[in-house]
Amino acid sequence: MTARPEFIRYVVVGLTSNFIVYATYIGFTELGIAPKFAMSLLYGVGVVQTFVFNRRWSFRFEGATTPALMRYVTAHAISYVINFGALVLLVDQMGLPHQWVQGVMILVIAVILFLAQWYWIFPRLSQGNAE
Repeated sequence: MTARPEFIRYVVVGLTSNFIVYATYIGFTELGIAPKFAMSLLYGVGVVQTFVFNRRWSFRFEGATTPALMRYVTAHAISYVINFGALVLLVDQMGLPHQWVQGVMILVIAVILFLAQWYWIFPRLSQGNAE
């Protein structure tokens, strides 16, 4: 079984984006910015940059942009709440290192968002989901 081209392109976009965002997150927290605030600031940056690349390159979506963007923002808003909740629970309440928690959450959220993009945000036009 081989990996789908969409998944490989998604991984390239995700690795590049998340490396930049995570490095900036670590830099911000080293400067004294609270972890949840740093994550919140950078979440929006990540959403905007990855929408463009995932729509055009990863999934090569040719449907209407505005509905896809609304679905994308919705999926990321849900993933933001999950990420924020993980920081509250695992860092604030359980005392785990925020660097590790955020690093793991990037991977967990990436899988969730790939599935959301594949099936809902950028559906295959051949599946009768043209917009």
